[in-house]
Amino acid sequence: MNFFRGVISGQAAGPQPSGAETIQKLCDRVASSTLLEDRRDAVRALKSLSKKYRMEVGTQAMDHLINILQTDRSDSEILGYALDTLYNVICNDEEEEQDESEDAVAPLPVSGKHKNVSVPDENAQKQADDLSLQFTDTFIQDPEHVTLLLTLLEEFDFHVRWPGVKLLTALLKNQGPQIQGIILVSPMGVSRLMDLLADSREVIRNDGLLLLQQLTKGNAAIQKIVAFENAFERLLDIITEEGSSDGGIVVEDCLLLLLNLLKNNSSNQNFFKEGSYIQRMKPWFEVGDDNSGWSAQKVTNLHLMLQLVRVMVSPVNSPGATASCQKSMFQCGLLQQLCTILMATGVPADILTETINTVSEVIRGSQVNQDYFASVNAPSNPPRPAIVVLLMSMVNERQPFVLRCAVLYCFQCFLYKNQKGQGEIVATLLPSTIDANSISAGQLLCGGLFSADSLSNWCAAVALAHALQDNLTQKEQLLRVQLATSLGKPPVSLLQQCTNILSQGSKVQTRVGLLMLLCTWISNCPIAVTHFLHNQENVPFLTAQISENLGEDERLVQGLCALLLGICIYYNDNSLENYTKEKLKQLIEKRIGKENFVEKLGFITKHELYSRAAQKPQPVFPSPEQMLFDHEFTKLVKELEGVITKAVHKSSEEEKKEEEVKKTLEQHDNIVTQYKELIREQDAQLQELKEQVASMTSQNEQLQATITQQQSQIQQHKDQYNILKLKLAKENQGQSNSQGDGSQVNGLQTEELTQLREEVEELRKQHSLLQTQLSDKDALISSLKSGAAQTAEGPAGGSDNTELLQELEALRSQVQSQSTEIGQLKMERQDLLRRAEAGSSDTLPSSDSSLDAAKMAELESRLGAQTSEMERLKAEVKNLSESRAELEKQLDSTTSTVAILQTEKEKLQTDVQESKKEQDDLLMLLADQDQKITSLKKRLKDLGETVEDEDDLDTRDQTDDDDEEDEDED
Repeated sequence: MNFFRGVISGQAAGPQPSGAETIQKLCDRVASSTLLEDRRDAVRALKSLSKKYRMEVGTQAMDHLINILQTDRSDSEILGYALDTLYNVICNDEEEEQDESEDAVAPLPVSGKHKNVSVPDENAQKQADDLSLQFTDTFIQDPEHVTLLLTLLEEFDFHVRWPGVKLLTALLKNQGPQIQGIILVSPMGVSRLMDLLADSREVIRNDGLLLLQQLTKGNAAIQKIVAFENAFERLLDIITEEGSSDGGIVVEDCLLLLLNLLKNNSSNQNFFKEGSYIQRMKPWFEVGDDNSGWSAQKVTNLHLMLQLVRVMVSPVNSPGATASCQKSMFQCGLLQQLCTILMATGVPADILTETINTVSEVIRGSQVNQDYFASVNAPSNPPRPAIVVLLMSMVNERQPFVLRCAVLYCFQCFLYKNQKGQGEIVATLLPSTIDANSISAGQLLCGGLFSADSLSNWCAAVALAHALQDNLTQKEQLLRVQLATSLGKPPVSLLQQCTNILSQGSKVQTRVGLLMLLCTWISNCPIAVTHFLHNQENVPFLTAQISENLGEDERLVQGLCALLLGICIYYNDNSLENYTKEKLKQLIEKRIGKENFVEKLGFITKHELYSRAAQKPQPVFPSPEQMLFDHEFTKLVKELEGVITKAVHKSSEEEKKEEEVKKTLEQHDNIVTQYKELIREQDAQLQELKEQVASMTSQNEQLQATITQQQSQIQQHKDQYNILKLKLAKENQGQSNSQGDGSQVNGLQTEELTQLREEVEELRKQHSLLQTQLSDKDALISSLKSGAAQTAEGPAGGSDNTELLQELEALRSQVQSQSTEIGQLKMERQDLLRRAEAGSSDTLPSSDSSLDAAKMAELESRLGAQTSEMERLKAEVKNLSESRAELEKQLDSTTSTVAILQTEKEKLQTDVQESKKEQDDLLMLLADQDQKITSLKKRLKDLGETVEDEDDLDTRDQTDDDDEEDEDED
C-alpha cells in the first residue's frame, strides 16, 4: 500500500525507478494480487500514469486491464478505473485538449468537441495518431472485447457507463468500419447504444449522441437500425427540450446525427416523411421580428436545420420521393416559413444564403411550390415580387459571391420544368408588357447582361438561358425583343446585341456566358438559326475565332464558337441561300478544316471545370473566376457534340440521302400519325356505338318485358271473352230448350248454379245439425247440473260423472271437427262467389257481330236475373255465416260453462270422498259400540238382569203406535 501511495503522490525514498519499471510492477500487482483492494489501487495508479506514460501503459497493461473488465465485474470502481485507463491510452489526449481550448475561443463551433486541428509539431501529432491506431487495433483483435464493452454499457453506475461510452467513441473514431461491423453482428448491440439517449444524466446522454454520430457514419445498415429504434422521435424531442434553434451544443449534435441518418439513405428519408416528422421541423424556423444579435451557436444550429431540409429534397434523391417531400413541406407551411426568413431583415448573410439554397430545392420541379414562390412579395413599399428582389442582389456586384450564386440557383430552380414561369419571365421583356414605372425581372436580366461586371454578365446570361430551356415558344418570342442602345440610333434585337458584345472582345467570362446563351437559344429552333445567320458578320466572326491559334485561356471560347457554328449547321432549314448546310460545311472545310473543327469542339468537354459543373445542379465555385459552366448547358453539350461531329463529316450525297430518308421517315411518321388519329377516332366511335348498343339492348329488354306483359293481358281478356260468350250462349240455349246440344253449350253455367245450390243446402243442413247438437248440449248441461246436485247424496254419482265427462270430451272433439268443416265450406263458398262475380262482371265485347240487338237484350235480362239469384244466394250465405258465428259464440259459452261445471264437479268429488271417509269412520265407531253393547247385555244377562233386545223394543214401539192410532179413531 505504501508503494502505491508513493507512486500516486510522487514521493519516494532513495533512487527513483523509471516509468517503465513502475508500470511493470503495477501490472504485476494487478495480475498477482488476490485482494480486490490491492488490484483497485494498482489500476488507479495506472490510470494516473496513463497520460504521461501512454505508450508504456498501453503496451504493458492493456491485457491486464481487459482481464479486469472480464473478471472484476462486481466492483464498479475498479471497472471505472480500467475503462478510464484504456480511454487515456487509446484516445489522443493532446488532440482532445487542443479541441477544448479551441472550443472556448472559436466563435462558430461546428461539431461540439470534435474537430480536426493542426498541432504545431506535426510529427508529434502523427506519432500520437499512429499510437492511437496501434492500440485500437490491439484492443479489437478479439471482437469479444468490443462485445464485452457493449455489455458494460448496460451498467447503470455512472463511473462505469460514462467511461465506457467515451472509450467506444474513441474506438469508432480510430477504426470506425471494423467497430461498426462488430456492433452490427452483436445481438442487441445497436439497441444498447440507443438506450443511452434515454439516460436521465445529461452527460451520458450528450456523449451518447457523439457516440451515435461516429457509429452511423457511412454505414447504411446501422443507420436503418438506429432509425427504426425510434431515433427520430427521441432526437426531435431532445431538440425541442433544448430550445430548438436557440439551444446549445446538444441541439447541434442531434442535428448532426439526423444528417448522418438521412443523407443518401432513401429508406430513412421515406420513414422520416411517413412518420410525419417533416411537420415537426416547421417550428424550428419561426424567427421573430427582432433578428439582431444572433449567437454563433444559433447560426450553426439553423444552418444545420436548413441542411436537414435540403437532404429531404435534394436533386440526387429519386424524383418521386423528392416530389412527395416537397408536397408535404408546402402543406405543413414549411415553405411559407422559409420564404418569411428569406424576406426578413437582420438575418445573417450565411443563413440567408443557405435559406435561398433551401427554398431553391424545395420548389425545384414542383409546379405548386413554384407558383407559390412566384406570388411571394417582399415587405417593401411598393411591394415587389421576391424574384425581382433576389435578381437585384444577383446583378449587384457589391453582394457576396456565395449569395449571388445562391440567387442564381434559386432562379434556375424556379424555372426548372416550369413553362408557365418561363413565359412570365420572357413576357417582361416583350414590348407590349414593359412597364416603365416598375422594375421587372426581364429588365434586371438585360441590365446584368450588358453591365460592366463580368460576373453579372455570366449570371444574367445563364438565367436567361434557363428561361428558354426546352421551350421552343419562348425561344421564338425572345426574337421579338428590341433594345435601345443609344439616342438617335434605331433599336436592335437582343440576339444582335449579344453578338455585337461578343465581337467586341470582352472578358472571357462574359463571352462564355453569351455563347452559352446563344447556343441554348438557337438549338432546336430553326427560326432562331435563320435570324442568327441573317447577320452577315456572325459566321465570319465564328470562323475567325475557331481558326486562330490563341492561348490557353481562349481555348474554351473557341470550343463554344465551334459548338455555336455546329448548331447553325445541324438545325439549319436551308432558308438562306448563302448559309445552307452544304455551304457552311464547305466553309468549315476551307477555312478551318474538319479535323481542326472537331478538335476545337472537344475543348469544351476537356476543360477541367466542365466535369465539376456536370456533377450537380447547384452552382458552387471556389472563386468568381472559375464560374464558367452551367449544369444544364453541360447536358446540352453532351447531347449535341456527337451529332454535330457527324453532321460536319457527312458529304452532300450522304446529306441528300439522309434528307430523303428523313423526309420518308417524316412522311411515314405523318402517315402513322394519321392512322393513329384515325384509330383513335374509330375507337371513340366504337366506344360510343358500344354504349348506344348497350343502352338500346337494355331498352329492348324493357320493351320485350312490356310486350310479354301486354300479350299475357290480351290473352287473359280473350279467355274471359270466350268464357263469357260460352256462358251467354249456354244460358240462351238452356232457357229455349230448343236443341239438344244447346244444353251442352249451357251446361257450364247450370252446373255451377246447381253446385252452388247444393252447397247452400248442405250448409243449411249443417246449420240445423248444429242447432240440434246445441240443444243436446243444453240438455246435457242441465243433466250435468242435476247430477252435480245429486253427487252429495251418495257415492253412486261418481260413475255417472265419469260418463258425463267422457261424453263431454267426445262432444268437444265433434265440435272442433265441425268447426273445421265449416271453415272449409266457407272457403269453398268464397271461391264460388268469386267465380260467380267474375261470370257476372264480364261483358260481351262489341266486336261479336253474330248476335243481334234483340238477342243481346234478352241475354242481358237473363244475366240480370242470374245476378239477382246470385245476390239472393249471397244473402243466404251471409245469414248462414252469421248463424254460424252465433253458434260459435254459444259453443264458446257452453265450453266455459262446461269448464265451470267441471270445476264444481271436481269440488263435489272431493267433498264426496271426504264424506265417504267420515262415513267409514262412523261405521267403525258404530260397530265398536254394538260390540260393547252386546258384551254389556251379555254381562247383564249373566248377572240375572232382564235385558230387552232390539227386536223386542221394536215390537213394543210398534204396539204403542197402534194403540195411539185406535184412540185417535175413537
